[in-house]
Amino acid sequence: MGVLIPYVTSWIIDEGIAQNDLPDVYKYGAIMLVLAAMSMIFGILAGRFSAMASSGFARNLRDAMFRNIQTFSFSNIDKFSSSGLVTRMTTDVNNLQNAFQMLLRVSVRAPLNLIFSIFMCVFINTKMSLIFIIALVILGTALYLIISRTVKLFTQVFKKYDDLNNVVQENVSAIRVVKAFVREDYENKKFSKAARALYSLFVKTESLMALNHPVMMIVVYGCIISLSWFGAKQIVGGDLTTGQLTSLFTYVMTILSALMMLSMIFVQLTMSAASGKRVAEVINEKADIVNPENPVMTVADGSIDFNNVKFSYKKTASCSPSIVIAGVNITDGFNALKGYEYAINDINIHIKSGETIGIIGGTGCGKSTLAMLISRMYDVTEGSIKVGGVDVRDYDLETLRNNVSMVLQKNVLFSGSVLDNLRWGKTDATLEECKHACQLACADEFIEEMPDGYETIIEQGGANVSGGQKQRLCIARALLKSPKVLVLDDSTSACDTATDARISKALRDYMPEVTKIIVAQRVHSVMHANRIIVMDNGRITGFDTHENLLKTNDIYREIYTIQTQDSGDFDKPK
Repeated sequence: MGVLIPYVTSWIIDEGIAQNDLPDVYKYGAIMLVLAAMSMIFGILAGRFSAMASSGFARNLRDAMFRNIQTFSFSNIDKFSSSGLVTRMTTDVNNLQNAFQMLLRVSVRAPLNLIFSIFMCVFINTKMSLIFIIALVILGTALYLIISRTVKLFTQVFKKYDDLNNVVQENVSAIRVVKAFVREDYENKKFSKAARALYSLFVKTESLMALNHPVMMIVVYGCIISLSWFGAKQIVGGDLTTGQLTSLFTYVMTILSALMMLSMIFVQLTMSAASGKRVAEVINEKADIVNPENPVMTVADGSIDFNNVKFSYKKTASCSPSIVIAGVNITDGFNALKGYEYAINDINIHIKSGETIGIIGGTGCGKSTLAMLISRMYDVTEGSIKVGGVDVRDYDLETLRNNVSMVLQKNVLFSGSVLDNLRWGKTDATLEECKHACQLACADEFIEEMPDGYETIIEQGGANVSGGQKQRLCIARALLKSPKVLVLDDSTSACDTATDARISKALRDYMPEVTKIIVAQRVHSVMHANRIIVMDNGRITGFDTHENLLKTNDIYREIYTIQTQDSGDFDKPK
């Protein structure tokens, strides 16, 4: 419709105004109004539908990313930073949404305008249309040179977005530490540095893109001057009418504007291509840990067996089977030379259902890693782990993790009421069940003192409760799952010794059938366990009762001596 309007205008000028024929002016004017009205209606509909489609496209992308992230194992999550995932789900998806909307509205309109306008120019006057062809070549070459230089810059821009978001997220989540150490100025400088880096790169990129407009203006004015010069000569010679020249002026603007819009599409696509690649990385990421084809759906009991277990955070560590010559594992030697390092090495232990097992050792010795392997947060590199007599890799993941309940070191609470948080462990738990779990975790005493009791709202991340209170709520949440195995990964570190002892006693007395794995730094947290695992550098150096370990294990004896006689905290013995 828009392409036809200039041609009708030439009829008004040549057959109406030039001939002093008012009825023709009215007739062609009415036709122009109809074309304009139809163009407006189609434009409104195109805008509405493209907005709906692009918004739906962005929603589907975010939904696909979020759903796939929920399937990630810990090893998958380790590949992406939190700030990187936030940037991908916000800035990157917004770029793709804008590009998609522009494609829907412009990628059809601009090429058709360009093609039909050129056709009309050739139809009106073939010689004059050569001006447009020359202008197209000049403008197309200039735009290509500009766009080709912005491609690499946009890729760098989004990496700077990640850096900026990382600074913001880290500062906001740790704002109390920043205040406590009076590091506001340092954080301001760090943020300013990240913001300046993004600013500088954007200025460079946008400056290149800004050249589009002056280049187009030069070509447009060149076309107008050429049309005026050659058109005037053709009008005098009788080869061109005044109306036709007027319509050619309109078409030159339409052609160059269409080409300019196409160039903007390429710029937007260039910018969104980097975003699309980052979004696709998340959507196409395959979970390392998935359900087997015919999963086992029930866990018989809480017995646990570690059979020749080795684990490395680097997948390549499982490059070859163990080769032993003259009692020496030479595979381990090769792996060490290649830079492979086992976080867990040669673990062979057997735990009976209902036992309470303590795990103690220095920082970084593999205590938490050993505990997370039980619920298959990571898969073993070599060997196998059995729960209830079945390899954990044969279980349905939901079944396994419902029966092996974990309270992680960095467990968090979510915004909502205390009850909402507790029911993460069991969605249909009654108030009485929640109260009972809180009694076992010694959380009832402070919940009852809260203004609204179990309906008290917990702020995001549990900001309005103390560290010890947060840990006790997390323990209660895990107990509501009624697990076969309960893993407490240093989950009472923020509790005082008396509360720690009460929690341990409650678990022993009221949950004798549940296998309890207690990872701790304090001897007092594990000394009453049936047996205690002593770890050092990814290996087990002792596995016995508290009394026997004091007699036979140097590391455990040193930990005990330091903590009981010197009132010190054990990190790693000499």
